[in-house]
Amino acid sequence: MAHALDAVRFLLGDTDPGKLGPSLAEVAFVGRSNSGKSTMINALCRKDLANTSSTPGRTRTINVYEAAPRRRIVDLPGYGFAAGPAASRAGWGAMIEGYLMGSKTLAAVFVLVDAKLGPTKLDLDMLRWLQAESLPWRVVATKTDQVKSSRASVRRREVAHAVGMAPQAMAWVSSRAGTGIGELRNEVAKLIGVAGQKS
Repeated sequence: MAHALDAVRFLLGDTDPGKLGPSLAEVAFVGRSNSGKSTMINALCRKDLANTSSTPGRTRTINVYEAAPRRRIVDLPGYGFAAGPAASRAGWGAMIEGYLMGSKTLAAVFVLVDAKLGPTKLDLDMLRWLQAESLPWRVVATKTDQVKSSRASVRRREVAHAVGMAPQAMAWVSSRAGTGIGELRNEVAKLIGVAGQKS
């Protein structure tokens, strides 16, 4: 059955948040380099839209994907370790902050955290900053297929505790195994206002 996010297409990528243009609603995905952002966006949209790589930090621009006119999914550059010139890496923090502070129609910021590794200091810093700026956020634990099934419930509680959330409030997702992808697809579609629309 077709889903609203099946119609998502790449719109544009830019380093200047001011050049992205207006939207009616958008959600953003952010996380440390190698957190699986691009892979997750591809799983949500069921197509290879975002470039994936074994080398962390390949997303170097703000990449905008559109599900319907001016209803968007935004992939932000990863923070932390990333390949590329030092000068470019230094500018990514300002780029991410500029986008998050400048967007007037941001429905949610999905912060991706590696389920096996748990939140890093940078992840926790990002969550504290989002809270301080009163921006809407949601934690998504990724790569859950790398957690042994016998430890999954315990690990989910551990990761949730580390980010200050109840386990059921945190999405538990594996792009590879498909765990939680359907629920997240529906959540994203609803947030950007395309739920129920035919693709």
